[in-house]
Amino acid sequence: MKDRPLLAALTLVALAILTWQLRWVLLILFGAIVISVGLDVLIQKIQSRIDLPRPFCLIIVLTSLTLFGVIISFLLLPELVAQIQELRSLFPVVIEKLKTIISNETRIGGLEKSLTEQFDWENIQPISSQIIGFAGGAANGLIQLFIATLIAILLALDPHSHRKMLISITPRPARVEMEDLLNQCRLALGGWLTGMTISASSIFILTWTGLTILKVPLALISALVCGLLTFVPTIGPTAATLIPLGVALMISPALMIEVLIYRVFLQNFEAFLLTPILLRRTVNLLPTVALIAQLSLGALLGIPGLLLALPLTVVLQVITQKVLVRKVMDRWD
Repeated sequence: MKDRPLLAALTLVALAILTWQLRWVLLILFGAIVISVGLDVLIQKIQSRIDLPRPFCLIIVLTSLTLFGVIISFLLLPELVAQIQELRSLFPVVIEKLKTIISNETRIGGLEKSLTEQFDWENIQPISSQIIGFAGGAANGLIQLFIATLIAILLALDPHSHRKMLISITPRPARVEMEDLLNQCRLALGGWLTGMTISASSIFILTWTGLTILKVPLALISALVCGLLTFVPTIGPTAATLIPLGVALMISPALMIEVLIYRVFLQNFEAFLLTPILLRRTVNLLPTVALIAQLSLGALLGIPGLLLALPLTVVLQVITQKVLVRKVMDRWD
């Protein structure tokens, strides 16, 4: 009896070490769950209108998403390629502006010479190694995304069997509560995905339209980045604003101020009006909790952790409310 606390502590330590060693496997698994929930939302939309078996609905969803991606690529790819070429042509302009600033500033007059001396072959080699390492990391990320997508399709094909497996390994007195917990997690995660997808799409369209009206170069690339980084609240939109600001600054400071005002307006519209309206029935995350989760998982797991921080926080919030608060804290004598 006296050894039970020690045994429990050792078990927790062993589980923590095992979890840390398998963190990438667990991260891929959770990413697959997020994708499968997104597929399940679309499948249920189809089944609510047409009485079809789940495999047929899944085929319809995957085919529709593929066709949608092909159509969007066909419509946007020519302009995207043109803007990438435009981005390449802007680099010499930036370099010339930097040279002009350096030559006109006497305090940093020796900077050009020092930069020229540093860009020899011996100093470029480590940079090349870093680029190769970055390319390898990107390829590894694509492989992980492919594996997560494959697992997500398998999960979406038969979610009931996986739910039964989780419920069956739960102690009998808690099986009803486990089923309710899974339902609540699925509802919260599905609501978050739906709301953030609509929010990100709206920000993409509004940013593209506004930057085009302001005649800012690379409007499509900037809008794509702003839309995608909407899935990373607080940090993402602020970082995404730097791209159109930098491009506008190369044209004129006045244009940069106009872009800054427009992006600040869009960020406040998305953060305080659009997203809260879309998520009011499913998710209620405090900004401080979301920011701490992003910083923590970003520091521990890098970009994948940063991207999955919010959906993981949504699930953990449901688990905390249902298990920790109601079963432990509320019953504390």
